Amino acid sequence: MDGTRRDSIRTGQHVAVVQKHHQATGELTEGIVERILTKSPAHPHGIKVKLSSGEVGRVKQCLD
Repeated sequence: MDGTRRDSIRTGQHVAVVQKHHQATGELTEGIVERILTKSPAHPHGIKVKLSSGEVGRVKQCLD
């Protein structure tokens, strides 16, 4: 699954995101999508989502 296309991401999906302060290291955080924040159909750095834990980041991998 591609994290750069909005139509491939759904709420409730298990994903790995990179948070803003981890962009330099590329450290990924796993979680469940609570809300999709990016309005455009695609974004080259990944679709921005809010996880159920409250963390915000750009999707790098769809895990399910």
